Amino acid sequence: MVKKTLITKLVNKKTKRFLKLRWLLVLIVIIVGAGLFYQYILHDLPSPSELSSTSYPQSTQIFDRNGKLLYTIYANRNQSFVPLSQIPSYMQEATIAIEDRYFYTHGAIDFTGIARAMLADLSHQNLQGGSTLTQQLVKNSLLTPDRTIQRKVKEVILAFLTEAVYPKNKILEMYLNQIPYGGTAYGVEAASQTYFGKNVQNLDLAQAAFLAGLPQAPSEYSPYGSDPTLGKQRQVEVLNAMYSQKYINKQQLTQAENEQLKFKKISDNILAPHFVFYIKNLLEQKYGVQTVEQGGLKVVTSLDLDLQNYAQATVAAEINRIMIPDHVTNGAALITDPNTGEILAMVGSIGYSTPGYGNVNMTTALLQPGSSIKPITYSLGLTKGYTAATPFIDDATCFPGNPPYCPHNYDNKWHGAVQMRYALGNSFNIPAIKMLKLDTIPDFLATASALGITTFNDPSIYGLSLTLGSAEVKMTDMATVYGVLANQGYRINLHPILKVTDSTGKVLEQYNPPSSPIFGTHVLPSGVSYIMTQMLMDNSARYIDFGSDSSLLIPGQAVAAKTGTTNSFRDNWTIGYTTSPAYVVAVWVGNNNHTPMSSIASGITGAAPIWHSLMSHLLDGKKAVPPAMPDNVIGKIICNPSGLLVPAHPDPTCSSRYEYFLKGTAPTQTDPGQQNVWVDKTTQDLPAQGQTNNLELKPHVVITDPTGDKYCLDCPHPSPTPTPTP
Repeated sequence: MVKKTLITKLVNKKTKRFLKLRWLLVLIVIIVGAGLFYQYILHDLPSPSELSSTSYPQSTQIFDRNGKLLYTIYANRNQSFVPLSQIPSYMQEATIAIEDRYFYTHGAIDFTGIARAMLADLSHQNLQGGSTLTQQLVKNSLLTPDRTIQRKVKEVILAFLTEAVYPKNKILEMYLNQIPYGGTAYGVEAASQTYFGKNVQNLDLAQAAFLAGLPQAPSEYSPYGSDPTLGKQRQVEVLNAMYSQKYINKQQLTQAENEQLKFKKISDNILAPHFVFYIKNLLEQKYGVQTVEQGGLKVVTSLDLDLQNYAQATVAAEINRIMIPDHVTNGAALITDPNTGEILAMVGSIGYSTPGYGNVNMTTALLQPGSSIKPITYSLGLTKGYTAATPFIDDATCFPGNPPYCPHNYDNKWHGAVQMRYALGNSFNIPAIKMLKLDTIPDFLATASALGITTFNDPSIYGLSLTLGSAEVKMTDMATVYGVLANQGYRINLHPILKVTDSTGKVLEQYNPPSSPIFGTHVLPSGVSYIMTQMLMDNSARYIDFGSDSSLLIPGQAVAAKTGTTNSFRDNWTIGYTTSPAYVVAVWVGNNNHTPMSSIASGITGAAPIWHSLMSHLLDGKKAVPPAMPDNVIGKIICNPSGLLVPAHPDPTCSSRYEYFLKGTAPTQTDPGQQNVWVDKTTQDLPAQGQTNNLELKPHVVITDPTGDKYCLDCPHPSPTPTPTP
């Protein structure tokens, strides 16, 4: 019994010692944690009292590649204080409705909003974010834009402190006076003056709703940005939020939605405005609005201002020349260095200040590319084993569908057996559609995406007209695609920013492309890009449609080019490139409202003269040479149009010529010439499908294309008759 008692005392003594040690460790952890919390969070935490102080943000400057200043962002912070009592109630309500609907009922943090935002994220819905107005205020006015846990903790602490110091109305007042609305406008008074030329007190509901939607993404929603329709969409979103929260009634909603907003004309001195706003948007996506607007960044871009000015003048002059006869009101151009992805010139319209549409950047807008998309179709065909000598039967053809798809050529003629080289050069449609059918639409979409197209998606929504340019693309994407062809199959994305430094001179990013011309992602066999380039450089291959002396020809220069015109003449393009020196030039002409141009305005008469002027200017004093033939390409003498080897005694229908082939795809059979085939006794041509009577055997040369269609080269054919447009 005594022994048991002693053991119990010893155990109790050790337990007490262990408990003391444990609490000592807990105390140490608390002390160390408190010290770290102070060191990393509290010691440099700004005071909420600073919210009422005046700050002096530094301007961001955007330069061209040679150091010429294009634009200064927020050289002077345009900000005027207005008491809440002078701010219209619907301006206040619009802000609360779209940014923080429970502002007056929750505390510094809206836990319900955070949960709602997380659920929206998980379900990919576009719902209101989780930050309160108080959080947004302290984040924009007191903290750096760093996206770190440390900064987020500071934001939460400051939000609680701010709500402890200021009443809700004062917080709303500070928010409306300090939040950035884009440009030099900070606060609703400056925003009202900047966008509408009036005091905030005089705003109507529609204008207030527009301004309330800006702080989330000022550049994206700006009426002076590349797509003004986004600002209107955002305004409608704000108005519907106000209606659902019962701030306005149905009549007010309808009236405000239908009001035509009239914006004050932009007065800032800005060079290359479409490009500048394109760059500004890229910067904001990477560094945040606050850093771009207040961080004193120095941004060196790839733009060549002298080239930009030449391109701008060239586009405007040509559009003015054809505006009345061809019903063309706008044009755009993009010049890049495909070896590096650098944008050398970006002309978004004939003039940024042109009323109605000038500020829309057509180089980033969605447009139908017409036949300029066909190089993707044929490039994929080459990778599948078809060749530049593969014959296709260009004849009246209807493809299955409901209703059947019965396309026709631009010239309303049929051209019989045509090899890929000539089908591409003359932009014949039936061969391109047959090539896409053989490629398959899913494979085409995958290839287009790999080459740089970002706007194609679900294969089930597309048909065979895809190869004729029925699906919308961006000119910036098309420049990337043609850059792949110029780069021996390597994709190099557009890279218009060369260097960014902060206000202290610290380099935030710098683009140093490798000295070797080949880098990026290899998305196309080099042999395919070489053969495509050879076809697009071949002036004789486009003779039927364009003649021998079109605007696509630059004498003495190895230049590849392709045109594109959409149905009803709504868009027309010319895109071309050189490989050494390396340039891609893309040009579009048309109307922003998608009304048709005159039938005279084709890719060769509308966009091509602009393209020719720009490419000639780039090559002035230079010699563009063709690319070197890669090891995986060989050459053969073949018959045209069969695509087979020339026999010892060729048939007169065999016109021999030289062609390039990927190794393993060159023909091994010789052209058989005439063979006995069944023909219709009446027409003396090949019989109709399923015909079994009124036939006779005769010697003729018959070409069969990869889809099984046949064409008799030396049979009599009636004059071509066009298929009516479906």
